[in-house]
Amino acid sequence: MIIDIIEIEAIHSFSRLEALKEVYGIIWMLVPIFILVLGITLGVLVIVWLEREISAGIQQRIGPEYAGPLGILQALADGTKLLFKENLFPSRGDTRLFSIGPSIAAISTLLSYSVIPFGYHFVLADLNIGVFLWIAISSLAPVGLLMSGYGSNNKYSFLGGLRAAAQSISYEIPLTLCVLSISLRVIR
Repeated sequence: MIIDIIEIEAIHSFSRLEALKEVYGIIWMLVPIFILVLGITLGVLVIVWLEREISAGIQQRIGPEYAGPLGILQALADGTKLLFKENLFPSRGDTRLFSIGPSIAAISTLLSYSVIPFGYHFVLADLNIGVFLWIAISSLAPVGLLMSGYGSNNKYSFLGGLRAAAQSISYEIPLTLCVLSISLRVIR
């Protein structure tokens, strides 16, 4: 059986079409995530801008006005400034605890997005215990706050870490009870 050149070209073009189909599938799977992240980011920027403008109006002072039109880019300027600030570690504190604490708080927050469905067939971790995993992962954030407060070896920073952890826990307890009651209601 001899295969001519036309049949070989048809086979190669079909395989290229299948590869493009997979690439398009991956791109269209990531589009809802990108739209969600972009919407949340823009919403946060608008809320921060409104908060600054309203606070300035209440306090009878000029609000942000130099970063972009009407000061809309002030939050991005603040984020950029924060990104390029020098990292200062306490001289008498535990530098490992001081630097690992914020990482634990941020990572636990980002990991909690793993159980949220971003599309009909796109969930990062499709588990039967998704709600309970979300509660367990988000409960690690106060530990990071306590670690960074304790690692500074300063009583005021430690009290600030305790206060931040207490606020986080006092927010999580009612949220956890609410989510658990809804999930138990759905099961029945």
